[in-house]
Amino acid sequence: MPDALELLKTRRSVKPIEMTGPAPSAAEIDTMLTIAARVPDHGKLAPWRFVVFEGAARERAGDIIASRFAELHPEATGDQVTFERNRLARAPLVIAVVSRAAPHAKIPEWEQQMSAGAAATALVVAANAMGFVTSWLTEWYAYDRPVLDRLGLAPHERIAGFVHIGRPRKAPDDRDRPALADVVTHFPAN
Repeated sequence: MPDALELLKTRRSVKPIEMTGPAPSAAEIDTMLTIAARVPDHGKLAPWRFVVFEGAARERAGDIIASRFAELHPEATGDQVTFERNRLARAPLVIAVVSRAAPHAKIPEWEQQMSAGAAATALVVAANAMGFVTSWLTEWYAYDRPVLDRLGLAPHERIAGFVHIGRPRKAPDDRDRPALADVVTHFPAN
């Protein structure tokens, strides 16, 4: 297992098309999800949940995405529909992080949404710490209500992200990161 600070300093996303199997085992998935569920959660609301797409379920979800794409784009070619059908099949495992943020007397929805984002981040880091590569994506279908309905989301639920998980086909290249001078300010003491 890599040193935690070194992992955080060097982790990066890998495109799902650059992932291969085998997928994480059931025990590994449980470990990832246990870690993802240990995020800050003001009010103990668990304003998120997870949907696991593994094996043939990835193709079944892909059929839903492709069907909706064809409805929206009747001019689409067969190749375009096939591309959409394979959206969740490129990685060996996909876990959707679903935001269940809702009005609450004490906990602002914004805090609940951030907790879902924290859950997605913790899932990514947990998978990376276990030797897998990840990519946190949304894409158009994450914002399409008919797709969300067909995937079993409640009317108030939204996708925080689809976390694609697999093994690297090759070592991932790094990318430029922002210089701290461009993104950090210090509040003055007086």
